[in-house]
Amino acid sequence: MDDIPRSDPLAAVSPLDGRYAGRTGPLVPYASEAALMRARLRVEVEYLIALADLDATRLSLSPQERSDLRAVVEGFDADDARLIKRLETEGAAGYDATNHDVKAVEYFLRTRSEERLHPWIHFGLTSEDVNNLAHRLLIGPAVEEVLLPALAAVRDELVALAHEYRDTPMLARTHGQPATPTTFGKEMAVYAARLGNATGRIADATGSLSGKLAGASGTYAAHVAAYPGVDWRAFARSFVTGLGLEHTALSTQVNPCDDLAATFDALRGANNVLLDLDRDVWLYVSDRYLGQEADEGETGSSTMPHKVNPIDFENSEGNLSKANSDLEFLADYVTTSRLQRDLSDSTVKRNVGAAFAHCLVGYGKTEAGLGKVVPNEVVMREDLDAHPELIGEAVQTILRREGDTEAYERVKQLTRGRDVTLADFRDLFDDLDVDDDVRAELRGLSPAEYVGLGNELVDDLDEA
Repeated sequence: MDDIPRSDPLAAVSPLDGRYAGRTGPLVPYASEAALMRARLRVEVEYLIALADLDATRLSLSPQERSDLRAVVEGFDADDARLIKRLETEGAAGYDATNHDVKAVEYFLRTRSEERLHPWIHFGLTSEDVNNLAHRLLIGPAVEEVLLPALAAVRDELVALAHEYRDTPMLARTHGQPATPTTFGKEMAVYAARLGNATGRIADATGSLSGKLAGASGTYAAHVAAYPGVDWRAFARSFVTGLGLEHTALSTQVNPCDDLAATFDALRGANNVLLDLDRDVWLYVSDRYLGQEADEGETGSSTMPHKVNPIDFENSEGNLSKANSDLEFLADYVTTSRLQRDLSDSTVKRNVGAAFAHCLVGYGKTEAGLGKVVPNEVVMREDLDAHPELIGEAVQTILRREGDTEAYERVKQLTRGRDVTLADFRDLFDDLDVDDDVRAELRGLSPAEYVGLGNELVDDLDEA
């Protein structure tokens, strides 16, 4: 084991950076240590430029200097990230080790700027002013540019299945027991609609991310001490909204993080829809309602060669369950802080990327699984034919329409706890005091045809 480099995925202590590294890669620009460094640097640079726009300060920046500062952010690379890490842990560029990650970013920016600017870098700020903004500048795009498109791909698969199999009748089960038939397409449409609603809630949450810039206790004390004549509340509001965030006007040193909790909770909502789907599809595969297209060379079981296991849905279920556990913990934890500030949330927030990564793996696995399933229409129809009692609901409802006050009890006596056939129903119909056209209507009932508006309901997806 000692000969495996630590950079090798085989040496990773987390499957997210090991086994699943190929799947979690899209989150690296938003969830990695280097990404956080770059986001902090962006906040520091934009703040420096905003200070230069205040008439009260002696700081001035030419258009070229502003462009050069922003270029430091745009050109941020691995060597820059390594230098920041050295500044923090061992010292570099003439600075002793800071043992403080935000201070290391401040010193890094000094190495990339003129000395006259150094007093103004991080002027009046506390590290949380930078961190809370940096985290949101990463979390918002991570959700919007990685997770939401992955969820949209799952929904696209569901919509395609819904339309293709809208007319495919299927036995429904309530309480695990045979119930009024449905169509496979309609059931997939239900999940597509739910997922669409869930992703809308996620988009609303990320669109409401809110940042603070108010100093060590949320009072602008250092800013006011230096320049009492400046409207620092207006400055902070303009700066934060200029970054694309809403402004948190009242805070302690810590942004209360209710906005992050709302985002995490919204993601859990979408995950719960997919967990419900994963488990239902697993059961459909178990009941042989769904077959799976096998990949050439894939092994389903190490001892039973015939097996094609629903591993994508099982993998998704595991990852989404882990993601939900993490998201629930995050939502609960980040909204609390002892008095004006304690540091325990700092290490917790570093795990947001891991929660998102489990989400991403789960979404990809569900999408892959849906792309492989094929409804077994023969098995579905055979199961329907084996349960003629399913038309009992229709029979008693039609008889109620005709004024039969004992309709429910009549059908209950025939079917409850008994194996019945369509012939048994026809014997009942022959004994009924109804018009011939009603008798013909009853004789025309069959489980496979008793699906109501199941196929038409799929069209509601197009209006969603």
